[in-house]
Amino acid sequence: MSTENLKIPQHIAIIMDGNGRWAKQKRMPRNYGHMQGSKRVEDICRAAHELGVKYLTIYAFSTENWSRPADEVKALMRILRDYLKESVKKASENNMRVRVIGDRERLDEDIRASIEHLEEVSAGNTGLNFQIALNYGGRDEMLRAIRRIAAECKDGQLSVEDIDEKLFSSYLDTADIPEPDFMIRTSGEQRLSNFLLWQTAYSEFYFPEVLWPDFDKKELKKAIEEYTKRDRRFGGIKEE
Repeated sequence: MSTENLKIPQHIAIIMDGNGRWAKQKRMPRNYGHMQGSKRVEDICRAAHELGVKYLTIYAFSTENWSRPADEVKALMRILRDYLKESVKKASENNMRVRVIGDRERLDEDIRASIEHLEEVSAGNTGLNFQIALNYGGRDEMLRAIRRIAAECKDGQLSVEDIDEKLFSSYLDTADIPEPDFMIRTSGEQRLSNFLLWQTAYSEFYFPEVLWPDFDKKELKKAIEEYTKRDRRFGGIKEE
């Protein structure tokens, strides 16, 4: 299928799965897989933008990932630190706006500072909107939103009658970001793993067998070809 005939999703969300298995196949340590997986992110950002995608959200580190072995978590944080620093230059070169979703409180102070700097310097960029989910969990996100709403109701800033889907969405980390049209999870695993639970209510899902470090522009285009074939419906209403 040619690019001209593709129906391009406005927003793609990706669960980048399979780094550890990819490394094992290469007889390399898991952390090598994570390093190669982080390098793949820039390629997919560039490919998504070239194909016409407006928003791309990746699941980089979940609230559950803290339970991994300490050495692996430490390595992931080191990769994250390097990636955030490199992203300042890459965001400028690629005219990409970068935002981070998730609870930052558990992240080290230097990581939080790097996130704030990256968001600040890329805020005016007009190309791909790139969201990185760090210390993110869909349930945690909703609980944080509920606590804020409850506190504002208690203080008299909100009334219970004000609460509807639109208001609730405005308290989520993704408040001003369109909901994903298309969710991709690499490696063939078929579960959401607590990622964007509210936002993917009407998303299409795609579970390719390919492991994340091997997921390139060709695989992304193949995924979008599959999306193009789908009969998109929202609450029973067919997408025009």
